Amino acid sequence: QVQLVESGGGLVQPGGSLRLSCEASGSIFSINVMGWYRQAPGKQRELVARITSGGSTNYADSVKGRFTISRDNAKNTVSLQMNSLKPEDTAVYYCNADQIWTVVGGSYNPFYDNWGQGTQVTVSS
Repeated sequence: QVQLVESGGGLVQPGGSLRLSCEASGSIFSINVMGWYRQAPGKQRELVARITSGGSTNYADSVKGRFTISRDNAKNTVSLQMNSLKPEDTAVYYCNADQIWTVVGGSYNPFYDNWGQGTQVTVSS
């Protein structure tokens, strides 16, 4: 089994910054793409940013230039630095790993579409 645990959400004023972190745990051998999604009340979940194991990134147009995604493959972590936050960034943010390979006793097993429990980000004065 694998688990993703997010941290770092909270309440921040417009123009402020927050940093979200997510750690994957389990007998992890490798993780393919890691990303952050968000879901605001009454809206569908949307991609915020994602990063490959090689470090290639892509961002939603709404966050380009304000958010930066990074990862540490050795620690199985992904982070999202969010600057110049706006009220419309308010949402529950979810960490995702599209494919995680685990190794137990020499046996490799894939886990697909893995999600964290979500962390609330509220941007308000």
